[in-house]
Amino acid sequence: MTDAPSSPTSSSPARARLLAVADALFYADGINATGIDRLIADAQVTKATFYKQFGSKDALILEYIAGRDQQVRAAVIGLLEARPDPAGVLAAIVDAVVADTARADFRGDPFLNAAAEFASAAHPVRLAVVDHRDWFTGFLEDRFRELGYARPGAAADEFSLLLDGAVCGAYAGDTVAATSAFDRAARRLLTADPAG
Repeated sequence: MTDAPSSPTSSSPARARLLAVADALFYADGINATGIDRLIADAQVTKATFYKQFGSKDALILEYIAGRDQQVRAAVIGLLEARPDPAGVLAAIVDAVVADTARADFRGDPFLNAAAEFASAAHPVRLAVVDHRDWFTGFLEDRFRELGYARPGAAADEFSLLLDGAVCGAYAGDTVAATSAFDRAARRLLTADPAG
């Protein structure tokens, strides 16, 4: 993967404001429910500036997904650097998910939310979400492999499914019940016999 060449508009204050506003509104209110006029008004830019910076709402949506992906990757890599042992990293992810769901502004997983808004599996947003989830599952698989699991991919899939259930259950239902169940099940998975 290569970075796009920087341009004068890529780091402009207007672009940064639009991205910050989009990040907040897309997560809080939904992508399709947030119109361009609202984005422009909240970012305090002109319509011409919006189109000069992004060209379309679709391009802004993809930047939002890419930004969320970068945030998660940085956080997960930070956990790995702080706790190089695989069990410690996975336990730290469990703790981070539980803490995240306790935020007052928690509205579920931004990637699952985005995927739910675009029906076609071939839509660029869905493809970006799949790329993110593939990376995260690969990260988990590497940790389970380091722990000596005979089927690290299966363990990573189970952990991902538990996480998905926790964030959906925490948002749509009882946060304490969902995260408590996630914590118990994920920690059982981490202490299971790797050869089993």
